[in-house]
Amino acid sequence: MTNEQKPVWFITGCSTGFGRELAILLRDQGLRVVATARDVKKISDLAAGHEDNVLVLPLDVTDAGAITHAVKQAQAKFGQIDVLVNNAGYGYLAAIEEGEDAPVRTMFDTNVFGLIDVTKAVLPGMRARKRGHIVNLSSIGGLVSFPATGYYHATKFAVEGLSGSLALELAPLNIKVTLVEPGPFRTDFAGRSIGQSKIEIDDYAETAGVRRQQTFARSGRQQGDPVRAAQAIIDVVASPNPPLHLLLGKPALELARKGLEAKKHDFDTWEKTTLGADYPDATPLP
Repeated sequence: MTNEQKPVWFITGCSTGFGRELAILLRDQGLRVVATARDVKKISDLAAGHEDNVLVLPLDVTDAGAITHAVKQAQAKFGQIDVLVNNAGYGYLAAIEEGEDAPVRTMFDTNVFGLIDVTKAVLPGMRARKRGHIVNLSSIGGLVSFPATGYYHATKFAVEGLSGSLALELAPLNIKVTLVEPGPFRTDFAGRSIGQSKIEIDDYAETAGVRRQQTFARSGRQQGDPVRAAQAIIDVVASPNPPLHLLLGKPALELARKGLEAKKHDFDTWEKTTLGADYPDATPLP
C-alpha cells in the first residue's frame, strides 16, 4: 500500500485519553492522521518526525468556522478524510435538580452539537467517494443511567439516537457508523475532563452525592486500558462488517446486559397494558 492509499483518520479531542492513544497507534502503524485539540501545543509532539503522515490542528468543536477550516486543511494535505472519530467531549456531575444551566448547555454544545457539526463538515467528501467510516465516542452511559451523571447521560443518549439514524441514512452510500461505548477506563475523564455543580442538596447526598465521591475515588484505578481500547477501534474500522455498537471493557458489557434485562422485565410485565393502548380493530401499519 502506497502512502497515498493509506486511510486518513480525522480525530477530535487528541490532547488526552482515547483520542491521544488512538492518534499515537495510528501514527506508529504508518497510517495518516489528522489530530486535533483546542490547544494545539498539547498535541504538537504527535507530529514530530512524522510530518508526512501526521497533521496537528487546533480545533474547538463548538466553533463552526474552526471546523470548516480544519476540514479544509486536512483535505488540502491528504486529499480526503476516510475515518472520522468524534472523540471530543467531557462529563458533568450533578443531581438533576443541582444542575447549573450554563455548564450543562456548554457540555451539550461540545458532546452533541459539536459532534454533529464536525460530522456534517466531513460527510460531503465521504458521500462524493461513496465510502467512509464515522466513529462516535459514546459511553456505557449512553445505554444505562446512574445518579449524578444525568446530564452527561442525556448527551450520550442523544449521540446514540443520532448515530442510529445516521447509520441507516448512510448505509446505501457505503459509509459505516460505529458507536464506541466504553465503561470505566484510565483516561482523564474523572480529572480535567469532568465538571461538577457547585450546588449540592443534602437530600441527594445518598444518591448523587455518593456517586460524585465514587467517581473521583476510582480515578486512576479503572480496569480499562485506553491503549487496548484504541487498538480495538482500529480493528473494528478495518473489519469488513463493523458493528453499530462496540462495547469496551468487561464492566460495560455487564452493565449493558443488565440494562437490557431490566428493560425486558418491564416490557414483559406490562405487556397487557401496552397492547391495551391500541384501538381494538386497528390494522398494523406496514
